[in-house]
Amino acid sequence: MFNTPKGLRLHIGIFGRTNVGKSSLLNALTRQNVSIISSVPGTTTDPVEKAMELLPIGPVLFIDTAGINDVSSLGGLRLDKTKKIIDRVDIALLVTEADVWGEFEENLFFQFVEKKIPVLVILNKTDILSMDEKIVKMLSSRKIPYVGLSCSKAGWDAASTVKNEIIKILPDELMQPVRIIADLIKSGDTVVLVVPVDKEAPKGRLIMPQQQAIRDILDAGAYAYVVNEKTLSETIKNLRTKPAMVVTDSQAFETVFKQTPLDIPVTSFSMLFARFKGDLEELVKGACEIDKLQNGDSVLIAEACTHHPIGDDIGRVKIPDWIRKKQAADIKFDIISGHDYPEDLSKYKLIIHCGACTLNRKEMLSRIMQCRLANVPITNYGIAIAHIFGNLKRALEPLIKKDDTEKS
Repeated sequence: MFNTPKGLRLHIGIFGRTNVGKSSLLNALTRQNVSIISSVPGTTTDPVEKAMELLPIGPVLFIDTAGINDVSSLGGLRLDKTKKIIDRVDIALLVTEADVWGEFEENLFFQFVEKKIPVLVILNKTDILSMDEKIVKMLSSRKIPYVGLSCSKAGWDAASTVKNEIIKILPDELMQPVRIIADLIKSGDTVVLVVPVDKEAPKGRLIMPQQQAIRDILDAGAYAYVVNEKTLSETIKNLRTKPAMVVTDSQAFETVFKQTPLDIPVTSFSMLFARFKGDLEELVKGACEIDKLQNGDSVLIAEACTHHPIGDDIGRVKIPDWIRKKQAADIKFDIISGHDYPEDLSKYKLIIHCGACTLNRKEMLSRIMQCRLANVPITNYGIAIAHIFGNLKRALEPLIKKDDTEKS
């Protein structure tokens, strides 16, 4: 409750061969013994995560990965997990020994370039090895940022050097991230948040998208009124000024639309997260593909978190039932959760993703890109629900800027 959620942290991955000092680097950067250090190759098996504050950037998540050239019996599984981390990271630290640059490093580097991930090369073990002049010249000529140090002996000064280099390679958009709702309202505005209290709302607290939206409203200097769908109409009547926006849980769209006057903009938390974490236009296009689903088609329901499903779970039960009813068709639905996202999407006619509140923006955009490459449309829960019940146009209006409206 008191920490910045992982999905809002800058993800920094540490990659390289086995036994080059990745774990030592993580320990040096965090000033803690986060990862086990050993001379035995393959000591790091599963990715190790460590959240911390990295000033002046703010909250970050370091991820120490298994060696990319792990030849142990579990090497294949470890390699698969490391590859999945690449889809999540905003920044990559490529660790190699000071006199080594070969096929492994080159292949890794091009994976980062292909996915437009800024890279910092760490030439490690300078306490026992000299930096190879050919490697230094190659990195310099290709304008690849690098730093030489000894991770095992890295003191505060050496760790600070790495942090400063990370700051240098950060793109502007990572320093000025997309907002959830603050850019759609102004200081002094009132926003009414409709939060149904049902089985899917964890007892005693709000779910993550609701918490984060409230915080973003407060950061904008606006007022947040939190109500449930039963008291919305009365709340709007009692307010002295008309709300700048009403934001609802997608499942309450029908009730909320009926209670909200037409001159008050309405949208959903899931739709706000479609632009915050993903690509709103792409996800809207995907929702329109629901109308083309036929008997025998397969749809993938993708959830970012691994919550325990309830009887009428939104992703596993409600959305599939609504689509089958709308299309009057026998459609097959597969369910995946967490970071396990299929590499082969070819059998699916549509991907319906959750709001991705637990994912960082990089991972969600990677999933959308994977769908584009596979020519498979993708949408999210809120947009799909709005489309199914005919509310999509009104729910999109608060999210479309005036200049975009004039062009369309």
